[in-house]
Amino acid sequence: MPGSVRFCFLIEFKDTMDNKTMQSSSTVTSPDYNQTNCTSPACMLYPDFYIWLPVIYSIICAVGLTGNTAVIYVILKAPKMKTVTNLFILNLAIADDLFTLVLPINIAEHLLNYWPFGEILCKVILSIDHYNIFSSIFFLTLMSVDRYLVVVSTLRSKRMPHRTYRSAKTVSLSIWALVILIVMPFTVFAGVYVSPDDAESRKSCVLSFPSPERFWFKASRIYTLVLGFVIPVSTICILYSVMLYKLRRTCLNSNGKALDKAKKRVTVMVFVVLAVCLFCWTPFHLSTVVALTSNLPTTPLVIGISYFITGLSYANSCLNPFLYAFLDDSFRKAFKKMLEC
Repeated sequence: MPGSVRFCFLIEFKDTMDNKTMQSSSTVTSPDYNQTNCTSPACMLYPDFYIWLPVIYSIICAVGLTGNTAVIYVILKAPKMKTVTNLFILNLAIADDLFTLVLPINIAEHLLNYWPFGEILCKVILSIDHYNIFSSIFFLTLMSVDRYLVVVSTLRSKRMPHRTYRSAKTVSLSIWALVILIVMPFTVFAGVYVSPDDAESRKSCVLSFPSPERFWFKASRIYTLVLGFVIPVSTICILYSVMLYKLRRTCLNSNGKALDKAKKRVTVMVFVVLAVCLFCWTPFHLSTVVALTSNLPTTPLVIGISYFITGLSYANSCLNPFLYAFLDDSFRKAFKKMLEC
């Protein structure tokens, strides 16, 4: 959909490169590019998408905004919730809240079939979408590192004097600074574009790269894939593999539990949140690989898969609050207390 920088990269790669690719689209475009709305092939073939997509995205927006705002409120207001792990969860909720907060603007552009909000807001919207792409996986990587250190220190019966709420704040701010630095190129190239081939001169909020556009287009996708998926996911997989190995070996040697119940619950919660995130985001990043290495035809199957992949990445922004409520007693009790008030 227009304004949605992640709206799928599976179909329009060849066409966008041949046509000054940076027009807006409610259909199947790259995660950074938008094409025109119902003038695109997918929308003309499936006009119901024009109606149903805003409905689905509105539900994601409402649920995500409500759930993540509740998580933020609970962590900030409940004294017992001020832990290192919950601080990282707070930052994750803020990233998801920012994205769901601007999703109505994307929905409005989809329905209007052009970008009416000006260049500054265009840069803001595209930047926030990228913040969500990178910050989600970065904070989950940070939570995995934290879990690894906690598990290892517990197995060795050692304390962690430097693992404090204050140090966690410093690390969290550093992650945000890193994300801003990584997203900066996308902010610079974001802008309002009017296609010379459009008789109605409709404006689109897009990334407009210099020549050669094909090179920059591919480079931006590889850049996002490596920094936003390959490196953090590889780090996470290594950490959890080593952690599980150490837990298994310790359990076998000691015939006892490697972690007490509280620490084990937190570790399981982090692992489940991570697994859901990877489930939602892996198809999105794999679509980049597919689009860069092959020319897919615009078939009903590919179009349907593209819509599903994009919706799946959106849905991740509203799932985490439910996971916290189901997997963490303190969150569940805090949610109930908040509702009683």
